[in-house]
Amino acid sequence: MFLSAAGPGGPVRPVLALADDLSGAAETAVALRSPGRIVLGPVPAPAPPPPGESLVLDLDSRQLPAADAARAVRDATLAAVGGTVLFKKVDSLLRGNFAAEAAAYARDARGVVIATALPPARRSVRGGVVHLDGVPLHETTAWRAETRPAPRSVAAALGDLPTAPVPLPAVRGAFGALREVLRACFAQGRHPVCDAETDADLDAIAAASLELGPDVRLLGTGGLAGAVGRLLGTGGGPSPAPVHAARPLLVVVGTAEPTARVQVAHLLADGAQHVPLPTRELLHSPRRLRPPVAAVTVVRITGAAGPALARPLVAALAESVADAARDCDLVLTGGETARRVLDVLRITDLRPAGQIHHGAVHAVTPDGRSVVTRPGSYGEADSLRRIVRALRPAPAGSAPEGPVPTDPTGVAP
Repeated sequence: MFLSAAGPGGPVRPVLALADDLSGAAETAVALRSPGRIVLGPVPAPAPPPPGESLVLDLDSRQLPAADAARAVRDATLAAVGGTVLFKKVDSLLRGNFAAEAAAYARDARGVVIATALPPARRSVRGGVVHLDGVPLHETTAWRAETRPAPRSVAAALGDLPTAPVPLPAVRGAFGALREVLRACFAQGRHPVCDAETDADLDAIAAASLELGPDVRLLGTGGLAGAVGRLLGTGGGPSPAPVHAARPLLVVVGTAEPTARVQVAHLLADGAQHVPLPTRELLHSPRRLRPPVAAVTVVRITGAAGPALARPLVAALAESVADAARDCDLVLTGGETARRVLDVLRITDLRPAGQIHHGAVHAVTPDGRSVVTRPGSYGEADSLRRIVRALRPAPAGSAPEGPVPTDPTGVAP
């Protein structure tokens, strides 16, 4: 049987989770199903969470030099005290400082159990290879915005970290057998990389890992965080936040994902105000937007830009919307966009309040404003519409949703 939330007569184990970007931190906080908060770090040796709660720390390390990212992870793990469950959130597409952060995270641990499948997003791991809708990651275009090719396997993405494969039959074996497979990997000085396709697979991996004691650490996606939440969650997790429909809603789309165009098209069909910001303007003569006058305003980067310009563009975008964003509820797509906007607003702490759809996490600022974060690569065509509808429910008897343009290339000039 699976572990209960607490040991016999003992308190519920606290969870310290580390993420390399804000949207991943928010996804993890909701998945853990426990009272807690999201702290925008890095914070050297943060105070550990109390029993029964979780602390999710956004290290903001996705774009850092590898050595700096590793140092941030190493410093944060020092906050773990006896009995604390340590969880490292990683990108399901294996982006970021994957190898450097994993190596830092593995130091002083008996072992790290690695599971990077994300079933809700149709991302599985078979034969140690990440698959997107059944296609190996390195055969897709998912890394088109990166400066290097996609890794051919999870083990390859981990570089020099010694690993051992755990195939799907071992994950789905008899109860207790998986625990012994993991134990054998640790005895050989290797960190197990587990295949998984379903939430049930991730539940088995998390349960076997937690049975091995607090010196075993977990590294994986929000899917693995969800498994930890199902095992250790207290049921006192995020509660819905009140909706303040009178407050303007600012949607900031900083992602370069092609799906963003049609997602924005849905909002424009519903009457949202559109403020396109061309890349040339942002890089050379950025303007500061005035507070929005519309109930819903969408700001989006338009025009092509190479990967090397991604970070300067997002920083300029955040500065451009800073004045307009101060008295608004916010919808922020892309972890880098979300973090840079909250940084210019000096927001360092969020309380998770729920999930609108997978990856679209509703959180609340200390002054009571709503902030929804979502990874840029997530969401169907109606993702932004669903988020706005959740924050601004249409009154009974209102007109139906407007038509969506059939040519998404016409969304932005």
